[in-house]
Amino acid sequence: MRLSPYRKYRFLEMIPGICIWTTFAIVISLSFIRPLWMVYFAIVFDLYWFLRVFYFIIYLFSSWRRYQSEKDVPWMESVRTIPNWQRIHHLIFIPTLNEQSDVLRHTFRALAESTYPKDKMVVVLAGEERERESFEPLAAELEREFGKTFYRFLITVHPKDIPGEIAAKGANLHYAGRQAQTLVDTEGWNYDDVIVSSFDSDTVVHPEYFSYLANVYLKHPRPTRSSYQPMALYNNNVWESPSFSRVVANSTTFWLMAELARPKPLWTFSSHSMSLRALVDVGFWQNDVVTEDSRIFLQCFIHYDGDYEVTPMYVPVSMHTAHAGTLFQTAKNLYRQQRRWAWGSEHFPFMLWHFWKANLGPRKWHLVFNLAEGMYSWATAPILITVLGYLPLWLAADVEKATVIAQTAPYVLQWLMRITMVGIFVSAVLNVYLLPTTIPGNRLLKLFVMIAQWILLPVVLIVFGSIPAIDAQTRLMLGKYLGFYTTKKVRTARVAT
Repeated sequence: MRLSPYRKYRFLEMIPGICIWTTFAIVISLSFIRPLWMVYFAIVFDLYWFLRVFYFIIYLFSSWRRYQSEKDVPWMESVRTIPNWQRIHHLIFIPTLNEQSDVLRHTFRALAESTYPKDKMVVVLAGEERERESFEPLAAELEREFGKTFYRFLITVHPKDIPGEIAAKGANLHYAGRQAQTLVDTEGWNYDDVIVSSFDSDTVVHPEYFSYLANVYLKHPRPTRSSYQPMALYNNNVWESPSFSRVVANSTTFWLMAELARPKPLWTFSSHSMSLRALVDVGFWQNDVVTEDSRIFLQCFIHYDGDYEVTPMYVPVSMHTAHAGTLFQTAKNLYRQQRRWAWGSEHFPFMLWHFWKANLGPRKWHLVFNLAEGMYSWATAPILITVLGYLPLWLAADVEKATVIAQTAPYVLQWLMRITMVGIFVSAVLNVYLLPTTIPGNRLLKLFVMIAQWILLPVVLIVFGSIPAIDAQTRLMLGKYLGFYTTKKVRTARVAT
């Protein structure tokens, strides 16, 4: 019996979840049946992760050095030396849903403080019809305060219940993008000369961000065939957030920093930039997916037959942690945020479906492996490291426990874990240097807490790493599709970035 396209695609959606649960089933079964096999495997597995941590630190330091050398450069001076730079306009999208006015005001204030000429910037505040009553007064207030700062301040309201869409940020961006295209056409601007930035509503840009972006774009040999990915810091409300939320947020920052140093498999993530030419060519962001921020890269990669890349940027943007006012609500928000990010596994069936017969070059399989391995490790590695280190030894028979390997394994594993702790120490130290310059209260105490909090990492990686990733990929496997959950952000004071 020949499978329908729907059945084929559903099978591809099931693969990530099947791999996770098959792995757990094999590990637990062999721990009972062949515990010594699993002890050997545990040593090899931990050694592999030790090498990965070493590899991670090398790339992390590479990005760190670039960040330190480039973040304070007056990039607008460099832009002014490029012939005909004035043709470049920035089109900035800020989709929002139920966002606090203080959060949005901080975002717009940072845009207004950018060194790039504001008369070359168009800002699009994209709201939702389902919250029109609260959005329109807020949008009018922001327009009165910031409308004259930029060349244009465009407000869009995405209609609800459009057939074929899901209630997600991508649908809002898709609608707002088409509205902004009309404005660009009216102005007569060349799509190649318009750089689009898609930001979360809490994104606070570095003052040099748009100047740096224009500099990179103008010097790129083929600027319309690349997206541009900045560093993501989670510093806006860092002093207000609980330690576990900060550890998760900073882990994301360090992961992205390491990825920036190895651009071949680099994807767009969260806030990113690209040309309007590429965006129009692919039909804007997809309006039926949750993770549109990374899907847009795949859309371009497929449309241009593999001739598309992501260029790293070392001037940062800063966003909020998942702090929601109380510990319980923060933990709930953080879990849902991580599950939404882990829903990026929805790209796996999409990639195989479109990559299988398409002539996209060898990079396509590199991208498939990068996504599949990353999502698989995200869900399994922290749990496997914990289980593999102890479960086989607990279940081994007395005769097996008397063997040399069983007796020495705990010490070998402990030393491997201690050496791997170097990665945690490096992250803790670098985290201090990424903090906002203004530190409220007792400076030494706050810095001590910022370093000491990393002791939570092993637990946090399971509770807010593996478990939400397993949740997301299991839902995909079962066809229980995840909607878009907007993470609530609480901000009680302005923090320098």
